[in-house]
Amino acid sequence: MQAIATTRISILRGVTTDAYGDEQDTDTPVHTGIPASLTEQSRRVTTRDDPTPRIIRYAVARVPARTDVLDQDRVRDERTGAVYIVDAVSSMANPVAVPDIRLDLRRTT
Repeated sequence: MQAIATTRISILRGVTTDAYGDEQDTDTPVHTGIPASLTEQSRRVTTRDDPTPRIIRYAVARVPARTDVLDQDRVRDERTGAVYIVDAVSSMANPVAVPDIRLDLRRTT
């Protein structure tokens, strides 16, 4: 891993159906103890339709290459217990070294 790890994470995957037939996420850990660099940031956003500024919070994590993580998985920060949903998984091309995987996250709890 090229980034400096700030925490360890668990990757949660899976869904179940409740009594009403609605899908619910399960907290089944697929992998645990994965070192990750996790940062939360905020940004002030306005649109043409609504010029009132809003504060948008988001998080970005970097995990080692070849980590089994998919879009819509959930990530639990083992240090704080916060749970995030994975909005995007990406990696930069590098001919010399295998780069870290970048996760765009949205906090759910």
